[in-house]
Amino acid sequence: MAKQAGGNTARRVEALVRPIVEGMGLRLWDVVFEKEGPDWYLRVLIDRDGTMDTDTCAEVSHALDPVLDAEDPIPQSYYLEVGSPGLGRRLTRPEHYDAMMGQKIRLRLYRPDASGRRDLAGILTAREEDTITIETEAGPAQVALSAITMARLCDDEDLF
Repeated sequence: MAKQAGGNTARRVEALVRPIVEGMGLRLWDVVFEKEGPDWYLRVLIDRDGTMDTDTCAEVSHALDPVLDAEDPIPQSYYLEVGSPGLGRRLTRPEHYDAMMGQKIRLRLYRPDASGRRDLAGILTAREEDTITIETEAGPAQVALSAITMARLCDDEDLF
């Protein structure tokens, strides 16, 4: 499993790549800089309405290469990967919840909620400030974003 690291590096890279990605008519979903084994990976996750294809990912990669080489925001060697967040995409930012309103999501909480649940699944129905509401099998549940250790889209089989 990947070890998450490089938050400051990811933010620096995000500031560099966001205008390029958005200038290509795409959405920047996330930038992750993480170590797997002995190697570092810079993962730029892009999204758009409709399907994502490998040609688009390759075009973005080619557009980012010269900027990352010129600005050199990462001192060590790394592998650049450009891809889609996929159908089981993780929701890590408030704007991710806004973009996925009405979709089926699954949450894992740091600690059990008042009902003793650590895992919740349902339809994302609202986000106000730092709290989301999901419609679960047991009714609506409000959850603070700070209480969530993992959130992702899910399909019908994963829902309940």
